[in-house]
Amino acid sequence: MSERSGVPGEGLVKGLAVTLKTMTRRSTTQQYPDVAPELPPRSRGVIALLEENCTVCMLCARECPDWCIYIDSHKEEVAVPGAARPRQRNVLDKFDIDFSLCMYCGICIEVCPFDALYWTPEFEYAEYDIKDLLHDKDHLGEWMATVPPPPAHDPHGDPSKEETTAARKAAAPAARPAPTRVRPEPGAEQGGGAPS
Repeated sequence: MSERSGVPGEGLVKGLAVTLKTMTRRSTTQQYPDVAPELPPRSRGVIALLEENCTVCMLCARECPDWCIYIDSHKEEVAVPGAARPRQRNVLDKFDIDFSLCMYCGICIEVCPFDALYWTPEFEYAEYDIKDLLHDKDHLGEWMATVPPPPAHDPHGDPSKEETTAARKAAAPAARPAPTRVRPEPGAEQGGGAPS
């Protein structure tokens, strides 16, 4: 049998003390529809699509753990001047995200190699019907206007790879000419004594 330490009812008194302390303070509840919340910078609201950057590589749809991204496309021939035959490129027909399935992990945004997907702090897109949470490329494109600019580079942080490479190229001396090799005169290579 384990012994209990303390006075009986001590926990109840502590709980009531906390309740009394908070009852005397003024509440700090913000009335949401009337007062807009102050969101932290770069908060995750909804995903916006920059359609002209999308190459239909399908990386976002393949990496999505919820399979909530639906993409359709077709191939189009593009005539390139001076080329032997026309090139083909993918044209985006459908890009839908089902926000009733999305868990806002951001994997799709991270894996996009062409910066076609962005976080936007827009969070007021509730619907009365769950089927209306399937947003198409036009609706996702409208949210591009609310994407905040990228944060400024930290002056005390490490420089980016591009800045490092540019500084290295600028600091490199001009291409040095190859050292010229002096050929010994004929007969100097042959061993022998001093000329007489």
